[in-house]
Amino acid sequence: MPDSVRPSTWEKVLNFLASSDESTPYLLVDKDVVEEKASLMGRGIRNCRVYYALKANPDIGIARLLDRPGMNFEIASEGELKILASLGIGPERIISSNPVKSPAFIRQAAAYGVEYFAFDSPAEVDKLAAHAPGCKVYVRLAVPNEGSEWPLSKKFGIEPDTAVELLLYARDRDLDPVGVTFHVGSQCTNIYNWSTALDKVSTVWSSAEDAGLRLGILNIGGGYPIRYTRDVIDIRSIEEMIDTLVSRKFPDHVQVHLEPGRSVVGDAGVFVTSVIGKADRGGVDWLYIDAGVFNGLMESIGGIKYEYVVGSRAATRRWTLAGPSCDSFDVIAHDVELPEPMIGDRLLILSAGAYTISYASEFNGFPIPKTILI
Repeated sequence: MPDSVRPSTWEKVLNFLASSDESTPYLLVDKDVVEEKASLMGRGIRNCRVYYALKANPDIGIARLLDRPGMNFEIASEGELKILASLGIGPERIISSNPVKSPAFIRQAAAYGVEYFAFDSPAEVDKLAAHAPGCKVYVRLAVPNEGSEWPLSKKFGIEPDTAVELLLYARDRDLDPVGVTFHVGSQCTNIYNWSTALDKVSTVWSSAEDAGLRLGILNIGGGYPIRYTRDVIDIRSIEEMIDTLVSRKFPDHVQVHLEPGRSVVGDAGVFVTSVIGKADRGGVDWLYIDAGVFNGLMESIGGIKYEYVVGSRAATRRWTLAGPSCDSFDVIAHDVELPEPMIGDRLLILSAGAYTISYASEFNGFPIPKTILI
């Protein structure tokens, strides 16, 4: 049994494979793991409110599973709002931390009753003032993302020396500036990123108070890592450090907002694919499966390294693993050690519950794999 899959999940997966004739590819998600991971989030941080980042896996079955006391939701689009609205999830449990939102989404979210929005530019303040007047806003800081396997620092965020000025501009536009947010990067394996980020936020917080702003929300984003092919820092250690730093650097009344995504659903998922081809090209062994970077494995080109399993007892070889499309960009991984499978054999991709189906498209006519809760 692979180290990255708990025995109960592995048993469920094997039982499903033995009893089902479901066509591949598809994603199996262990409900018990999702519920357990959700229950751990924010437990070690005082005054913490948890918002599941729906983008990690927006399957309505998972959203329904997470519609529970203590869990709220973070969204960025009309489509994500529609999912939560279909479940009757109230607006008081929804925030939007995407710093750049479409006017249409802002209008729909405000009409639904969503009150909390992130921003990081004067243009975003103007949009919010026009389409969600009086809403509560929190400014996004740029923080180091070193050690994160999916960095997020270049597209969003501003430096502390302009953050207070932007908060004051939001107040001048009759918005309600309530806090500061940041993101250390997805799959962050460097625990000190949170420390550096909180130092930056503390500077802004003090300057904002000096300028007459009373902030109350410290949104620390997401970034908690999961195990793919190697061990990572655990949630308890991360939260112990965050809680200690928050208690030292911020007032007692501060409310912490946490937005986990990958850490809730990532290691609950096993992607089930089938081998559809093999070839020797210039001395390199190629293995082709029916899921690729366009229909589920986009993160493989950005640094995420999955663990793969096949049920073969043949000799182990090194493979270049590729997807089914006719695009040469559709290469998942190189130097993957696997025993040689037969055409039609199943190939399992572990810890694949997050940012797989949510990234998938129907490029080249291949369908988006379905999600099955087990």
